[in-house]
Amino acid sequence: MLTPGPAFPTARAVTLGVLLAAATLVLAVLALGIGAVRTPPGDVLQVILGRGDDLTRQLVIDLRAPRIVVAVLAGAMFAASGAVLQGVIRNPLASPDLIGVGAGAGLAATVFLLAWPGSPPGGLPWAALVGAWAGFGLVLLLSREWSGPRANALHPVRLALVGVAVAAALGAAQQLVLVRAPDGLGAALSFLTGSVYGADSARAARLVPWALVLLPAALLLSRTLDVLNLGEDLATSLGSRVNVARLLSLTVAVALAGAAVTGAGILGFVGLLAPHLARRLVGGRHARLLPISMLVGALLVLAADTLGRALLPPLEVPAGLFTTLVGAPYFLFLLRRTA
Repeated sequence: MLTPGPAFPTARAVTLGVLLAAATLVLAVLALGIGAVRTPPGDVLQVILGRGDDLTRQLVIDLRAPRIVVAVLAGAMFAASGAVLQGVIRNPLASPDLIGVGAGAGLAATVFLLAWPGSPPGGLPWAALVGAWAGFGLVLLLSREWSGPRANALHPVRLALVGVAVAAALGAAQQLVLVRAPDGLGAALSFLTGSVYGADSARAARLVPWALVLLPAALLLSRTLDVLNLGEDLATSLGSRVNVARLLSLTVAVALAGAAVTGAGILGFVGLLAPHLARRLVGGRHARLLPISMLVGALLVLAADTLGRALLPPLEVPAGLFTTLVGAPYFLFLLRRTA
């Protein structure tokens, strides 16, 4: 339910947003210097200012900067998707990877990469979007009660448990696809682990338009999500077309997750963690919750990717490993509280 307070961003939320954005910027500058070849922060700043030698410029701008862009955008998109899903379904356990969206998008993206290796890259987000909708639709179908006093109701724990089962099944299907086509293992492995390894300027350029459209669209849903949180009867009495509002919100949430998967793979629990952390910081009003969730998600994924590069150089630990290590215990904690 909604927490008390004004619907517009407060001074606290604005201050927190500035601090999170500044922390992300500082970490991005540090991340530009981390890798198999270390680059001092001073040299990174020289490159950013248009100076520095050609080798350092190629390392920082051509190889590392696109990766950071993808990490930040994917983190923000996963977080926004989770916040919207939690608002629509009124379920604190909802997130893209827990209700079939991430797994469906990952399976569809893997099939697309292996079946049409020479196809235009622009088709990948659309394939992931179809898979995301298919996975989410399957979870809704299996978790809905069709008869009795709670017909058509969605219980939070039931939705989460069905989502975990469907995600596991889709993940197994994805593994089977990879076994059947081992030649494409390298191209599809990032979707299994959740990683921005190998992200180049082309991948960043494909993700940016989706982010520029979908992230503002999520922010525009703030008032709609607040009304939906009041409950169906009250929302209808306030003049809201509940079914239309839900469909629109779900469309944006699924599209956000589907597009994010094409950039960074299945980053476990980002869509669960970021909205919950943001809710603890600024409350449940979506005008505050959504932008703070996006910033938390961006910082979380960037931190996970930076840690993965810095931990065991020249080896790289996938960012999804760190987000899962943090998110899985937190999910069990939420499940225990909700049950």
